[in-house]
Amino acid sequence: MKIYNTLSKKKEEFVPLVPGKVSMYVCGPTVYNFIHIGNARPMIVFDTVRRYMEHKGYEVNFVSNFTDVDDKIIKKAQEEGVTADEISQRYIAECKKDMEGMNVKPATTHPLATQEIDGMIEMISTLIEKGYAYPAADGTVYFRTRKFKEYGKLSHKNLDDLRGGNRSLLVSGEEQKEDPLDFVLWKPKKEGEPYWESPWCQGRPGWHIECSVMSKKYLGEEIDIHAGGEDLIFPHHENEIAQSECCNGKIFARYWMHNGFLNIDNRKMSKSLGNFFTVREISEKYDLQVLRFFMLSAHYRSPLNFSAELMEAAGNGLNRIVNAVENLKFLAGNASQETLTEPEAETQKALAEYEKKFDDAMDDDFNTADAISAIFELVKFANTNVTEDSSKALAEAVKDKIVELSDILGLIVEKKEEMLDAEIEALIEERQAARKAKNFARADEIRDILLGKGIILKDTREGVKWKRA
Repeated sequence: MKIYNTLSKKKEEFVPLVPGKVSMYVCGPTVYNFIHIGNARPMIVFDTVRRYMEHKGYEVNFVSNFTDVDDKIIKKAQEEGVTADEISQRYIAECKKDMEGMNVKPATTHPLATQEIDGMIEMISTLIEKGYAYPAADGTVYFRTRKFKEYGKLSHKNLDDLRGGNRSLLVSGEEQKEDPLDFVLWKPKKEGEPYWESPWCQGRPGWHIECSVMSKKYLGEEIDIHAGGEDLIFPHHENEIAQSECCNGKIFARYWMHNGFLNIDNRKMSKSLGNFFTVREISEKYDLQVLRFFMLSAHYRSPLNFSAELMEAAGNGLNRIVNAVENLKFLAGNASQETLTEPEAETQKALAEYEKKFDDAMDDDFNTADAISAIFELVKFANTNVTEDSSKALAEAVKDKIVELSDILGLIVEKKEEMLDAEIEALIEERQAARKAKNFARADEIRDILLGKGIILKDTREGVKWKRA
C-alpha cells in the first residue's frame, strides 16, 4: 500500500510503527455552526482511508478532535448571550448528526480541547524548560520558531522567505516577541472570555498546541498518519511538528496526508459570494450518500468542484449501483435453482478480478475514483451474467461482492426493506406474548429484528411505543 506523503512529496510504501496497528490523527472542525461541505471532504476521505485499512486487517486507532474553544465560538456565544460551552456542545451534537448522515464512523476517540488543558500546560512548560518557548510580560507564551532547525519541512517553506516575503503570515503582537515568526502557545484572557489558570496568566491555549497534546495523549508521542485539509499544512501542521518534536524528541508523524480544496461552481466557497453550503442544507436537496459518492468520485488530493450538475451525475452513478443490487436481490429471491452450476462456478471466479482491481486502486494512495470504476465494472458484469435463469447462489455472491466493496467506501447500496405498520404491530404483539410467556430470548430477537429494519421500540407505562430511526 502506497501513501503520498506531503513531507517527502512522493508516494511511500506504508509501514506502520507497530505491525497490524495504525495510529491516525485527523484535525476536526471548530464547532461554532453547522459544518460546511468543505469540512465534509476530510471527514469522508479519511473515514474511507480508515475503512480500507480495517478491510486490510489493521486495527485502527482513529482520533479526531473537536476544537471547542476558539474566537469564533466565543463571538457566537456573545451574540446569543449564552456560554461558549453551550455553543460548542450544541454544534458537536449537530456535527455528529451530519457525520451519521454521511455514514462517517465515530472516531475511536473524539477529544475536546477544553478537556485537555492540563496536558497543554504541561507541554508548554516542557517547551519553556527546554528553551523552545518563553513567556512575555503579559503572560503570553511564544514558541521560538528559529530554534527548531527543521521548521518548514512539511510546507517546504524557507524561514527567511516567510520573514521577508509575506507579512500576512506573521502573527500580531510582534513588539513583545523575540522574533516576528514566533507563534502563540498560550494567550491571556480578554474580558468575558472563558479562561483557565496557568503558571503564566489566566488565559487559554493557542490553536496549534491543542492537536499536539491530544494526539500525544490518545495515540502516543510518535504516530503513523496525521491528516487534514491542505489548508492546514501551514501554519497549523507545521507548528504541530515543531511543538511535538521539540517537546518529545521524536518524529511526530510518519505520513502526512492532505485532501485538496473544494470549490463551488469553480469558485472558492465563501459567505460573501453566496456560495456557502452547510451539509445540513445539502441534505435537504440530496441524500447525503450522494454527497459521499460525489466526494469519492475524485482523487482526494485533487481539487474538487461542487455543482448541481455534478451532484446529479453522482446521484445517477450511485443509483446505478443501488439498482443493480436491488435487481440481484430480486433474481436471488425468484431463482428456481439454489446452488451454483458448473459453468456458474467459473463465472463466479471473475469476482476476484474485480476485487483485485478495487484493491489495486485503493493501494495506490487511496484512488477512490478508480475503485468506484471497478465497482461499475462489477455492476456491468452483474447485468450481463446474472439473469432470471441464474442460480440463487450466483445472484447472491455477485450482490454480496458489490455491497462489500461499496461498504469499504462507506457507500450504503442495499436498501433496508420498508416495513408496513401492520407488520410492525404484529411483531410487537408477538413480542408482548413472548414476554408474557417468559420467552425473553424471542422477545429480544424480535426487538433486534425491528431495530435492524430501522424501528426503535420503547417500553412505557402505556404500553410499547415505536418510531422509525
